[in-house]
Amino acid sequence: MVRRMTQKFLLFALPLSLALASTPALAEMYVAGQVGVSMPKSLQNIQGTDSFSGVSFSDLSLQDSFIYGAKLGYYFDSMKWLGLETEVFNSTPHVKSQTVTAKGPGGSLTDTIDGIHQRVLNWSPVIIVVRHQMGQFEPYAGIGMGVFFSNLTTGGESSSSTAVGITTQLGLRYLVTQNVSIFGEWKYNQAKFNYSETQNNIPGVKADYIANILAFGVGYHF
Repeated sequence: MVRRMTQKFLLFALPLSLALASTPALAEMYVAGQVGVSMPKSLQNIQGTDSFSGVSFSDLSLQDSFIYGAKLGYYFDSMKWLGLETEVFNSTPHVKSQTVTAKGPGGSLTDTIDGIHQRVLNWSPVIIVVRHQMGQFEPYAGIGMGVFFSNLTTGGESSSSTAVGITTQLGLRYLVTQNVSIFGEWKYNQAKFNYSETQNNIPGVKADYIANILAFGVGYHF
């Protein structure tokens, strides 16, 4: 599902990006820092790969996480309501210590696992953003493609996954001055991670990752 959504987005976003890039004048460019909290759902639809192929696992609960990152974007002179943005932010939605059930051709097994360190770096190279200017207030919304660099670490071993997914945002910006703004926004991220099996501690698995994020930040407008 995520792959189909990403393909449709690219078919729309890439031609639009090329068209907008040829626009001769920029009405507004901005850079911003952001912090907030990520509230991920459990890792879902977990299916084994490598030597665990044919095995399914129960959902894995994740911890809420602090996030930090930055944005860069601009709106166009000919269409002040439309812009492009790129952003990057880091989070650590660790896997909680919990009971896990594995089901396979030979039956099922339930065991307790220790917590696993998980780091997720989200880079959204292209987000299409629309806004409505209301004096100093600017509600806005955006949708784009996210590239998720994730890593699991436990027992001295680690496994990484790079996945393409969907990112959206809905926010409100307040212009404190002509050049300085503050903002708050909700983000939704979705991707499918694919971790390779390690020698001892991490099974090969594919899993759906979904996170809701509340972020706040300060921007500077050129």
